Amino acid sequence: MNKVTEWSFRNKAAIILLVVMALAMGAMSYFRLPMEFLPSADNPQVVITAIGQGSSAGAMEKQVTNPLEEAVMFVKGKTSMFSTTGDGYSQVTVNFDSKTNMKEAKTEIESAIAGVPLPSNVMKPFVTQLNTSMIPIGWVSVSLEEELSRQEKEAKLDLIVSELKAIEGAGQISVSGRSETIVTVQPDAEKLQTAGVPVQSLMGVLQGRGVSASLGAQIVDGAAANVNLVDDITDMETLKSLPVAPGVTLADVADVQVSSNQESVSRMNGKDAVMMTVSKAADANAVAVGERIEEKVAELNESDSAVEADVLISTSESVVQSVNSMLREVLLGALFATIVILLFMRNVKATLVTIVSIPLSLGITLYLLQLSGVSLNIITLGGVAVAVGRLVDDSIVVIENIYRRLQRESFSVKLVTDATKEVASAITSSTIVTVAVFLPMGLLRGSLQDFLLPFALTVTYSLLASLVVALTVVPLLSAILLKGTKEAGHKGSPRFSAFVAWCLKHKWLPLTLSVVLLIGSVGAYIAMPKGALDSSSAENVSVEMQFPSDAPYEEVLKGGETLERFITERDDVEWVMMTLGNSSENAEFGSIVSPTLVSYIVDMKEGADAESFMEAVRGQKAQFSDADLQANAVDLMMGGGSSTIYMDVTGEDEEMLSEAARKAADAVSGIDGVLKVESNQEEMKPVYTFELDPELARGEEVAMQLHSLLNPMPIGQIKVEGEETPVMLQPVASPGSEAELAGLTVMTDAGPKAVTDIAKLTKTEQAALAYHKDGETYIRVTASADPKKLSVVGDEITKAIDGIELPDGVEILVGGASAEQMEDFADLGMTALISIGIVYLIMVLTFKTLRAPLAIMISLPLAAIGAVTGLLVSGVTPDFTAMFGALMLIGIVVTNAIVLIDRVKQNEQTMSVRDALVEAAATRMRPIVMTALATICAMLPLVFGSHESGSIVSQSLAIVVIGGLAAATLLTLIIVPCVYELLFFRKSRKERKAQMTQGSAEAAVALE
Repeated sequence: MNKVTEWSFRNKAAIILLVVMALAMGAMSYFRLPMEFLPSADNPQVVITAIGQGSSAGAMEKQVTNPLEEAVMFVKGKTSMFSTTGDGYSQVTVNFDSKTNMKEAKTEIESAIAGVPLPSNVMKPFVTQLNTSMIPIGWVSVSLEEELSRQEKEAKLDLIVSELKAIEGAGQISVSGRSETIVTVQPDAEKLQTAGVPVQSLMGVLQGRGVSASLGAQIVDGAAANVNLVDDITDMETLKSLPVAPGVTLADVADVQVSSNQESVSRMNGKDAVMMTVSKAADANAVAVGERIEEKVAELNESDSAVEADVLISTSESVVQSVNSMLREVLLGALFATIVILLFMRNVKATLVTIVSIPLSLGITLYLLQLSGVSLNIITLGGVAVAVGRLVDDSIVVIENIYRRLQRESFSVKLVTDATKEVASAITSSTIVTVAVFLPMGLLRGSLQDFLLPFALTVTYSLLASLVVALTVVPLLSAILLKGTKEAGHKGSPRFSAFVAWCLKHKWLPLTLSVVLLIGSVGAYIAMPKGALDSSSAENVSVEMQFPSDAPYEEVLKGGETLERFITERDDVEWVMMTLGNSSENAEFGSIVSPTLVSYIVDMKEGADAESFMEAVRGQKAQFSDADLQANAVDLMMGGGSSTIYMDVTGEDEEMLSEAARKAADAVSGIDGVLKVESNQEEMKPVYTFELDPELARGEEVAMQLHSLLNPMPIGQIKVEGEETPVMLQPVASPGSEAELAGLTVMTDAGPKAVTDIAKLTKTEQAALAYHKDGETYIRVTASADPKKLSVVGDEITKAIDGIELPDGVEILVGGASAEQMEDFADLGMTALISIGIVYLIMVLTFKTLRAPLAIMISLPLAAIGAVTGLLVSGVTPDFTAMFGALMLIGIVVTNAIVLIDRVKQNEQTMSVRDALVEAAATRMRPIVMTALATICAMLPLVFGSHESGSIVSQSLAIVVIGGLAAATLLTLIIVPCVYELLFFRKSRKERKAQMTQGSAEAAVALE
């Protein structure tokens, strides 16, 4: 590294040119880097979604879920498979290991389920493999004037969809709340009976019609011609006049009309609206596409007064806001670091030399990110915010050493190069150590790597760039700006030297105190509840109202509109979006919900208190006694933080499963912090089953007839105003009681029969939801926990479950938010251990000994004392990002100890171990305190500023880093020397004895 400094002095013009190029390329890269919310990453799971309107959960489980699970049971790379089945839907989630190529996995699943026979009323299953690039970049709400005809509305919606699809960089567009034009045929039971026409005759009214056929080529009038046959029904009158029996037309026995069919309800601020969710193409710039969407929506509003389109949320705004917020914090951090340096140096020129590393390092980092194909997103911006305080560290150590030498010697270029040479190995090893902490993140496989590699690359590039700047540009600028400078001498504090010497003589006291503090902090951390990600300053709130599965649709819709009015009338609400039901468009993205769930997304006005709003919504529970009402803060980009813990009861015997589930629910319901306990078996729904006598009728025929009697049934298509329109035969019967259901009549070989003459009607209560794990039924017990006590509640639930005596073959697995949190913490713990191993290896290579690096490593547990104290004092609950901060501390705190021990090693060539330690602690105190304060001050904006949702950089991360670094800095200067002398106690004791002997001899000579 010394040669790098010498080379820079020999090539001053080249260095100046490289500095200008770095700044210019950095600025260009900033404007050219694609901006997006998250880096592109595959979710290692494939979701299969099937919709079967009108089918019960039991029928869907038997006829859809089971066959689909059997088809994908042995797909390559599968680690587990879960499924949820409810009324009218089935969803199978197949999880894969991180090494699996997810595009190949999706293709394999699609081919595996292609041949699975499914009931006629079940749509072809949708296969979804999610990627972060599929996160919507814009939500567009469209309302149309009520005066428009149905055809005009359809035409305008088609135009809007096509205009949005035509936007450069736009990907898939999902539409919900859109109604479809259909022709309904409502049979009149009395007229059918009078005319003697069975309802089955109506099912074939369009059979063999709507044909367009080629009849071949013929010679007509001496010329070759093609002969075709066209049989189109192009108007309603023709349909009404079609015969269903001799002398009887369709209009004679049924009411035929054009109507609309809506798969799902979508409302905006109390009015019917269509919601369009726009995703971007995989390689498109999210900000650019988001801006184009806003421009296109404004253009559509201007060009057509009948259209009212609004961009509810745009990722471009969020990303730009994230970029601006992070840049603001980076600049504030740089400002605070500058103030710290100026206060210590008391020299403007020296301060300017030091802070030049920030813009230069950032410029090089941005250019390298562009070369690496990494986008500018909240992960990479988090890396910049974290690294900014560390960027000046190397430069501070270099300039401080030059400055200190200047106070004793006259200025010369050799002085500058020698001063840089003295600290070159220390700052190089400390920088490589910090980089090594982030190296294991980049080595992770699969989707985790996709997220953490950009962060690791950003930190690595910026730190390595700051090292190069410190070894080349800083010495060169020092030689230019500090030329002729002569400063008053600055010595280390004599009091501090005396204090270090006293601590070395009485090692047991500081070491015992530090051990006690460490044990206390570890105990405090274990007792401290770990929370879910904080969302107190939420801009959006998700409200869900779940009605019982047997609640009629009309009751659910009415209740949903009542709560919608309450929310809309509040002053703190900007807008509210209400949705109800499933749609094929949402199913394409793997989104499927209970048919009796009403969902709201609420956008809060700026400065509104989301907590008080959520409390007010929960207070409406009394109006909906049958419904479960939940309100949670949510981030529309990242989803909401969950605080739900679930217990999955698995086994083969259903009675044993039910008993174990009941015991589990009883065991956890009394735990402090558990807000509510429920299970999927609690919600039951009546199921009526016809048990057919096979001697009296054929099951398939009876099932088809009953299906057509009770459910809408497609019977063909006709053209209405030039558009192909489906014709639906509406149900003849709508039995409101068990007696009316038993009174239905069907046709058999023996003529018309009451269905109870050929089948026995039984009523049972069945679970409204069915859960499978790897093809086996299980019962899920769900506990809603206080988010701030998540880890404590999770531990208590695990203990309670472990204490339950279970029959053979039955297991209870605890999972959900708490288990995921523990898994996250365990993964980070393993990464931390790997990082510590790499750090130790690098230091052994640097110092060529095993013992000196051990003294440096002692600074790691010292950092834990400050990190936990910081969390306790601030009252902030540690979350996943706090653990991430602890991981970062490994790289940051050892740098101070490295700078100290490097000086000790240099001193040992001319001093005893103890004298070397005292001199090094006094000399290195200023650069160590300066670098620590610069890093701490650069982190302060993250503590007090606002944080972008979903960012890896949070308040708890900053508090952990600040607290840990502050404690480690203070204790490093005392404890590390004590531990170092203990590790070299024989050498030190021998040297002290020799000094005492020499001192005695000198005293004896003096007496003589």
